[in-house]
Amino acid sequence: MRTLLLFEKMKTNTMTKSPSPIPDDRIPVIVGVGEIVDRPKEIAGGREPLTLLVEALRRAEEDCDGKLLGEIASLDIVNFLSWRYRDPERQLCERLGIKPAHAHYGPVGGESPIRYLHEAAQRIARGECGVAAVCGAEAQSTATKAERAGLTLPWTPFAHDVPEPKRGAAFQKPMAVKLGVFRPITVYPFYEAATSAHWGQTPREALAESGSLWSRYASVASQNPNAWLKRSFTSDEITTPTPDNRLIAWPYTKLMVANPTVNMGAAVLMTSLAKARAAGIAEHRLVHVLGGASAEEPRDYLVRDQFFESHPQNAVLNAAMELVGGDGRAFDAIELYSCFPCVPKMARRTLGLGADVQPTVTGGLTFFGAPLNSYMTHAACAMVRKLRGGASLGLLYGQGGFVTKHHALVLSHQPPREALAQDTSVQAEADRHRGAVPDFVTAASGKGSVESFTVTYGRNGEVEHGVVMLRTPENARALARVPASDRRTLAHLLDMDRAPVGSSGDVVTADDGVLEWRAG
Repeated sequence: MRTLLLFEKMKTNTMTKSPSPIPDDRIPVIVGVGEIVDRPKEIAGGREPLTLLVEALRRAEEDCDGKLLGEIASLDIVNFLSWRYRDPERQLCERLGIKPAHAHYGPVGGESPIRYLHEAAQRIARGECGVAAVCGAEAQSTATKAERAGLTLPWTPFAHDVPEPKRGAAFQKPMAVKLGVFRPITVYPFYEAATSAHWGQTPREALAESGSLWSRYASVASQNPNAWLKRSFTSDEITTPTPDNRLIAWPYTKLMVANPTVNMGAAVLMTSLAKARAAGIAEHRLVHVLGGASAEEPRDYLVRDQFFESHPQNAVLNAAMELVGGDGRAFDAIELYSCFPCVPKMARRTLGLGADVQPTVTGGLTFFGAPLNSYMTHAACAMVRKLRGGASLGLLYGQGGFVTKHHALVLSHQPPREALAQDTSVQAEADRHRGAVPDFVTAASGKGSVESFTVTYGRNGEVEHGVVMLRTPENARALARVPASDRRTLAHLLDMDRAPVGSSGDVVTADDGVLEWRAG
């Protein structure tokens, strides 16, 4: 009832604007979704990403009961990381026998499927194309097994001469790379520690929230036939370190991080309302795109103002809420990006949703699986099914990099009352809230206070070292190591009942020139 009342409020607010009628050929609708999961009995029988794309697109065409693949005029392919192709967009078009005016293979980014869906909808709204497709696939499970077995796969030859896609590490400072905090698993913990301290939580309380939240992702994955890991996990199973669930970077265990070792493909087909009706697609299967927003943080995470919130995330989610009357509770189906728990924990607070929020329609990147950049393509498929099944308003929130790139899209079972907006950047709003950015230094002495931290672990479960992001007395920012031998400082950082953020200690320079921090 609450969602219905909020949706009616949203419609009332929109109606007061007295919008002009929108031509049916300028109203974008999602008409077909397709997914494939590949679990080959033999390694050599595994399907390559391009083959998975073709199958996902065919399934999307079957889903809409129409013959639309041959009419695709806009094609976006999510970046592959499990295999490298030369001009994959050209190769896919050749396999499909199509020649779209727009054929794009994009850069790395977990938010990119949402961006591509949004841009495809905008093209239709501008009258630039009649049918659009967004698709993504990965075959990391098969590729990894083949590499370990020394097996050459009967796939399109790996394009060794094509440059490796730029990822987050390429944008980080040398000291971050030297200390190992240049990968997602070691950077997101900085947000985890800073946010929980800012919210007044003890580390124990923060971990309990993460476990409870992640168990809800697992529960949805257990019921999703396309999930890679179809079983439920309790909060304690998720957060308690064991030999099979080792700590990777404090406080994240293996069951709290994305699982990219999957073989999956997904595709979404979009057309105009006029074309969908002409094709005889049933009205109850149409899903409308109401709008969305995007914004970014600096690629180098060390030149951000703080780590207890993300201004672009806030701006994007606030813009999405404005589309439905300004209240996050209007969404009766949501997908909050879930590479690490800090992301949906921040998002649900911005949306004004409680700790009992149902954060997914898909299952999350740990349990459903993380086909690298393409998870949100699968989330879009799941959201379409949810809206067809009776939900009114859906929110898709994708994120890429190190809490860097943000994009949200609002879907509805009801048609829009206004034309789809073309300018959807909320970067100016995000930047307006940005505070002063501290200078980054690699030389310091005296006292230093903890801004955030993590501790990295080896495969044997032993501490490798800690890394403290600290502020100097001059308010500069620095990274400092905590050696595994400094048990007193590690105990201070890992105290479950008292957050170390804000605590002061001594900064010294080690023999290798790296700063080290010792608890005071």
